Amino acid sequence: MKVVPLAAESLGVRSMATYVEVGKTGILIAPGAALGQNRYGLPPAPDEVEALDRAIDRIKGYSTRAQLISVSHYHEDHFHVDPAIYKRSQVWVKNPLRMINESQKRRGCSFWDSVKPHCRLELADGKHYEFPDALVKASPPLSHGAEGSGFGYVIALTITDRDDGFRFVHASDVQGPASPVATAYLIRERPHLLYLSGPPTYLERHVGTEVVERGIENLLSIIQETGCRVILDHHALRDPRHTARLERLYETGKVVSAAGYLGLAERLLEARRNVLWQEARQQAVRPSRGFGRKRSH
Repeated sequence: MKVVPLAAESLGVRSMATYVEVGKTGILIAPGAALGQNRYGLPPAPDEVEALDRAIDRIKGYSTRAQLISVSHYHEDHFHVDPAIYKRSQVWVKNPLRMINESQKRRGCSFWDSVKPHCRLELADGKHYEFPDALVKASPPLSHGAEGSGFGYVIALTITDRDDGFRFVHASDVQGPASPVATAYLIRERPHLLYLSGPPTYLERHVGTEVVERGIENLLSIIQETGCRVILDHHALRDPRHTARLERLYETGKVVSAAGYLGLAERLLEARRNVLWQEARQQAVRPSRGFGRKRSH
């Protein structure tokens, strides 16, 4: 099984877009990417906009190789309303009418209407499917973060290689997981490799230290119970101090970011937005290296 993170906070944008290849079966998960529109009171820096353009190009490119595309929920960093991405594919989406908040319901219904004429669109919640090379299973709705947080629910995807039994679980925005229900589900899936959003430490003052600590403890429990390796990214990597704040997770030797999994250096753009703008302004006022007015000939 080949697992390729396409876009993520550690790669410069808000995303968990991932391509999985098992034999001749290609699966694209969470085909979206976005930028936080206000961080440190600043809009996205030019480097972030450039990274977003590249991420969207990667997602569109890999979509042409996918037989199945999965949309875990309707936050704009996890899906694009672009029929070309989903054209002629089997598409699993979270139910836009059940266990969902109002803003995602509106986006979900609009997305459904936009892409349905172009693909085989199906509700994902609890669905199973057998490809020649892979078994694919969607979870029931799991809480987006802590239970009752108001952020709605997400669908996790388990992909099992039929040849060697290797299991990859993509758990999207479970944030830790902060929910005991999501934790129990992920332990029961027995992943060999788990990709999930880490605790939102950059919002710790807002969500509370208890929620962050619970997410850390729950992920430690999953690692202990299953022995899985973990790709931890997304919300956790919006925090420039994530390495220190999540030290107990990294000390296990089981946890890496999406960039780390790919063998790349982390490129935390949103977390460094204030620094990026400072550098851009310094560049703008830097004296020209020219030697006076050009001569005309």
